[in-house]
Amino acid sequence: MRFPLLLLTLFLAGSVEFLVGASKAQSAESSIADLAEQQRWKDVVASLGDQGLGDQGKVDAPQPDGMTALHWAAFWNQPKVVEQLLAAGAKEDVATEYGITPLAVACRLGHDEAANVLLGAGADAQTVLAGGETVLMHAARAGNAALVEALIERGAAVDAKQRDGQTALMWAAARGNLEAVDVLLEHGCDWQHDLRSGFTALHFAARQGHADIVRRLLDAGADIQATMNPLRTSGRAPRKGMSPLLLAVESGHFELALMMVDWGADPNDQRSGFAPLHALSWVRRPPRGDNAMGDPPPVGSGQVGSLQFARELVRRGADVNLQLEDGKYRAARLNDRGATPLLYAAYTSDLPYARLLVELGADVQLANADGTTPLLAAAGVGIFVADEFPGTEAETLAMVRQLVQWGGHLDDRDEHGETVVHGAAYRSFPRVVDLLVELGAQPEHWNRKNQLGSTPKQIAQGKRPGSFKPNPETEAAIDRALQASDGS
Repeated sequence: MRFPLLLLTLFLAGSVEFLVGASKAQSAESSIADLAEQQRWKDVVASLGDQGLGDQGKVDAPQPDGMTALHWAAFWNQPKVVEQLLAAGAKEDVATEYGITPLAVACRLGHDEAANVLLGAGADAQTVLAGGETVLMHAARAGNAALVEALIERGAAVDAKQRDGQTALMWAAARGNLEAVDVLLEHGCDWQHDLRSGFTALHFAARQGHADIVRRLLDAGADIQATMNPLRTSGRAPRKGMSPLLLAVESGHFELALMMVDWGADPNDQRSGFAPLHALSWVRRPPRGDNAMGDPPPVGSGQVGSLQFARELVRRGADVNLQLEDGKYRAARLNDRGATPLLYAAYTSDLPYARLLVELGADVQLANADGTTPLLAAAGVGIFVADEFPGTEAETLAMVRQLVQWGGHLDDRDEHGETVVHGAAYRSFPRVVDLLVELGAQPEHWNRKNQLGSTPKQIAQGKRPGSFKPNPETEAAIDRALQASDGS
C-alpha cells in the first residue's frame, strides 16, 4: 500500500524519487496504473484493447493515492504512451487524492516531451497545486527552458505566487537554472518581487552562489546594493539591511563575493550590522551550540578560500580596522559596536585569520565601544555560555600567547571592569589562567569585582549571568595564582 500524505509532502518538497517503487505489492491482476509504474509498457498498451481503446473506468483506474497510468507515463517521460492513454479516454487533468496532475509530474521532472503531449491535449498550463505552487514553478525549478516557454505560451502566469509568495523566477534563480531565468525575464517577470523574509530572486541566487544568474539579474536592472527588509528576523541572517554580498559571504561563496565587489558592491557595507570581514569570523568558526566540535562552515562554491578572500577583499578596499557602528552591551556579552574584524577573530580563537589581519595592518589594541580589546576577547570577555562559542582551550592558549607577542596588554580592563582573568573564568579554561599569570598578569589588576559584582574566582564558582555553572578547575587555577602572588 502507498502512503498518500507522504506522497504529497515529498512531491511539494521537491522530491519525486520516492514514486519509483513506492509500492511493489502486486496482485494477481495488476491494474493498468501498476503496469505503468513498473514500466511494462507493452502490457499497458495491450490492456487498452485490440483497437487501443479502453473503457473510461479502466484507463483512469487509480492506485490508492490516486496515481493513474497517465501519471506514471508522465513520470517516466513516455510521450507515445501518454498519447495512447489519452486516445483511450484518459483525462488529461486527472488528479490524485492531493491534486497532483500528470502535467504537474512532468513539469516537476522537466519532462517536456510528455508535458507537450499533455498540453496539446488540453492540460491546464495554469494548474495550481496545494500551497499555491504552479506547474510553471516546477518547470522553472527543473530548469527546462523549453517547457517553461511552452507553459507561458499556453497561459501560465509568469508572476504567480505560491503560499509564501515565491515566484517561478525565484525557484529558477535558487536552483541555478539560467536558461529558465532567461525565458522568464524575456516574458517580463517581476524580478523585484520580495518575500516577507526580504528575499528577492537576486538574493536567492547570491545565497546559492549562482554567479551567472546574479549577473543576468543585474543586467536586467537589479541593484547589487539592494538590501533585504524582512518583516520578521532572528539571529544573524536574514537581517534587515542584508545585501547580496553579505549573503554570498555568509554562504561561503567567496569567489562570487569578489565578483560582486568588482561589479560595484561595497566591501565595507555594514548596513546589516556587520561587514564582510567581520562576518568571515563566524563563517570560518560557527558557534558550537550543542555540538562540542562546532558546526562546519558552509560549503561554498568557486576556487577562492576564506583567507584568500579576505586578502583579496582588502586589496579591493575593505578596511581591515573597520569598526562597527551598531551594537549594544548586554550583561557579560560582547558589544558589537566598535568591534573590528580582529576582535572577532580573537573572540572565536581563529589564529590563522588573526595572523592574516595583522599582516594586512590590523591594530592589535583597537577596542570596541566598551573598551574590550582583542586580548580581552580572546581570553573570554564577552563569552556568555562557554560551550556555545568556538575555540578549544588549546586554541585560546595559542591566541592569547600570540596577541601578547604582538603587543597586547595583560592589564587591559574594559568599561565594565572585565579583565583577562575574568575572561578565562567565563570560558572555564584553567590553563588560560595559568598562562596569563605566567605571562605576567598581576592580581592587583585582575583580582577585583567587575561591574556585575564578580571577581574572577566568583565567576569560576558560578556567579555569572545565565545559568549557574561552577568550574572547580578554573577556581583552583585562580587560587594558585593568588597564593603565588602572596608568597612572592
